[in-house]
Amino acid sequence: MNYQPPYTITSKIIHLIAQISENIGRLTVLDEIQDSLKLRKANRIRTIQGSLAIEGNTLSTEQITAILNGKPIIAPPKEIQEVRNAIKAYDAFQKWQPSLASDLLEAHQVLMAGLIDEVGQYRQGGVGVMSGGQVIHMAPPATQVPRLMSDLLQWLGESQEHPLIQSSIFHYEFEFIHPFADGNGRMGRLWQTLILSQWHPIFINIPVESLIYQNQRAYYDALQASTNQTDSAPFIEFILQMILDAISNSNMTAQVGDQDTAQANEYVSQLINKMQKGKEYSLVELMDLVRLSHRATFQKNYLNPAIESHLIERTVPDKPKSPKQKYRLIA
Repeated sequence: MNYQPPYTITSKIIHLIAQISENIGRLTVLDEIQDSLKLRKANRIRTIQGSLAIEGNTLSTEQITAILNGKPIIAPPKEIQEVRNAIKAYDAFQKWQPSLASDLLEAHQVLMAGLIDEVGQYRQGGVGVMSGGQVIHMAPPATQVPRLMSDLLQWLGESQEHPLIQSSIFHYEFEFIHPFADGNGRMGRLWQTLILSQWHPIFINIPVESLIYQNQRAYYDALQASTNQTDSAPFIEFILQMILDAISNSNMTAQVGDQDTAQANEYVSQLINKMQKGKEYSLVELMDLVRLSHRATFQKNYLNPAIESHLIERTVPDKPKSPKQKYRLIA
């Protein structure tokens, strides 16, 4: 192996790997005993929303759900196209091999179709990373990209590092090279998820991107710190912390679900069992079905959980508080 990315394995990295591995064990057991199909779908939606939001996409998880279910929404065509592409990419990504350039280029073509001209190919010109109107990183010249990516993919295929470290290093090096004219951020996050999912399939359903979006400034700071130090350790530490937080949140959700699912399911089941397929209901009409008069209690215990579980949808998803808002069962 000729190319060796510069990185240091710090004590914090080792500690985070141990914590992540312990939490994966807990989550795997919980996942096996629960019917988590709706949770997996919700996490996939959160993953797509988080990764695209980092790039400026403004669509909500509810709007993305509508697109996933083939429902029309009112939004900028470019943002709708980004979501459709991301859905296709995350649905197909398990067939790709992380160390194959052909699969990387195919994934980029799926993810960026209809958004830029240079899809499925490395960039032909220079590119920089901007922050606040300033160039904070000037990527290597386009003429160097094929060689740099070939070296990185060869290293990925031959490296014996732990997949948590390996995937984080790849993510940083990929962003440093910035091999594509556009879509580098979402591709880097997609590819790290792909690498991790081949180590443990539970990562297919862990919405790490959602937490990265919530910590977007720290994400870019970690990238910059690694570039300044010529060592990807700061970025590895940051990404591993995001992975740990995402897994811990999933553990907490599953554990709370164990305690509260019976009560929550009873409320939701009571509501949806009284609704007729194809019929649209106002909020008041839904409250009448379960004989409740307190709006906040109804929304908290019945309506919101049903919407979050993708059992009920709004007829005007773009405007949740619209006076014309109604609700219906999802077919």
